[in-house]
Amino acid sequence: MPRHAIPRENAVYAAVSNPERRKILDLLRGGERSAGELVAAFPGLAQPAVSRHLRILRQAGLVEVSPRSQRRIYTLRASTLREVDAWVSSYREFWPGHLDSLAAHLDARRKEAK
Repeated sequence: MPRHAIPRENAVYAAVSNPERRKILDLLRGGERSAGELVAAFPGLAQPAVSRHLRILRQAGLVEVSPRSQRRIYTLRASTLREVDAWVSSYREFWPGHLDSLAAHLDARRKEAK
């Protein structure tokens, strides 16, 4: 592995840490999309920036690309996301208490605001 290469398991977490890349994954959850459709979904980003996000997702194993005529079609690779879910699920036992505390805090804030 080259000195600057990120191990795939770390690349997955780095890839999903970016909000634009998470939006791409959300779009692909609905089905395959062409590169052009994905670029159009980000009017505030230049095409090279979207292409860079797609490359990072591809290198992390989160998406696959297949050429069809002159188009590049992207699809979600759910199996890689299952690895993330398996890791995150080991921490779910800590969430209910925190979510209950957050709900109580928000309720108290609402009462104060009245």
